[in-house]
Amino acid sequence: MRFGVHLPQTGRAATAANLARCAQQAEALGFTDVWVSDHVAVPDGMKYPPAFIIDPVLALTWAGAATTTVGLGTTVLILPYRQPVVLAKQLSSLCFLAGDRLILGAGAGWLAGEFTAAGVPFAERERRTDESIDVLRACFSQRPVTFEGEYASFPPVVMLPQPGAPVPIWIGGAGPTAVRRAIAKGDGWHGYTAVETLRGVAAELRRERPEPEFVLSNRVDWDGLRMSSDELARALDDQRSAGMQHLVAVPAQSTLDDWLKSVEQLAHAVGLQ
Repeated sequence: MRFGVHLPQTGRAATAANLARCAQQAEALGFTDVWVSDHVAVPDGMKYPPAFIIDPVLALTWAGAATTTVGLGTTVLILPYRQPVVLAKQLSSLCFLAGDRLILGAGAGWLAGEFTAAGVPFAERERRTDESIDVLRACFSQRPVTFEGEYASFPPVVMLPQPGAPVPIWIGGAGPTAVRRAIAKGDGWHGYTAVETLRGVAAELRRERPEPEFVLSNRVDWDGLRMSSDELARALDDQRSAGMQHLVAVPAQSTLDDWLKSVEQLAHAVGLQ
């Protein structure tokens, strides 16, 4: 099993220096990748998700500039918020600057008020997500690129730079539509899913996409300063037995020192150090 770490993108630890420091620590400890989340504008009064969150593409660019080899992932980027051609340019530029380390975790979103703020009809999010994936793949690989769709249509254009290697797209979400999207369009699946639900989702995905290159990944909350070794061992066994090949740990700590200690504990627990 491979392991990634979520970066401190929200809360008290979310600073430019800390993003870079935590990405460097993850790389030095041998984690496969570092990850960031996505929200744009949270309706006033909501306790979750946090309203303070650094833009994911900029956060990964910053982390990429501070590191050399660790992968850079989104858990997950909400595609329908964004014009797909512009997003393709941003992600291609990130790949060019950081050396083709991107894993694009992609989803349709769930927060209706956020869609209102972005000027995108909430009811269209699933269709827009499917089409955005197609636009991104076309922009990443075709030269020139042209597209005819429901929301995006354009004559032949040249968009450079393009990624130097295929960008893996891992589809987020455990609902039926997301699972069907992962099967039809994904290079992998990336959830934030309890084990009770995870087993059934993973079984369906593996039945339809048996190739080992189709990655099953899950995001898990992690408290390395409070979990016992037995608790951790049981949690990892549960994920492995459900078929997960990759985990993204989200540290619970809110200060930099505790965050670094928690990630060190995880590295020791999974045998990286």
